[in-house]
Amino acid sequence: MPALPRWLLRHRITVEAYRGDSAYGPQYADPVEARALVTGTIKRVRSATGAEVVSTAQVYAAPGLIAPPGSRITLPDGRTTTVISFTAHTAPGLGAPESTEVMCE
Repeated sequence: MPALPRWLLRHRITVEAYRGDSAYGPQYADPVEARALVTGTIKRVRSATGAEVVSTAQVYAAPGLIAPPGSRITLPDGRTTTVISFTAHTAPGLGAPESTEVMCE
């Protein structure tokens, strides 16, 4: 399956994947830089718990980006945000591009 075209991924983001909580608070993986397309639209979305929340940034990246809910993402404008939901889009057999969609606070 083809990936999202690289020329669409105009922004650079930094992702610190959430690894869980410890006695000292949330733990994150080492920062990883990725190319993405970032939009700043305000949308109502459902969180991992099913609650309706507001997303102020949406990130579209190539397949393989790991950003589970709770991860930190630094956006191109320098703002650090938290991941609400993370979805890998695939369409086996259709020839549609695969991508990763991340909704952020």
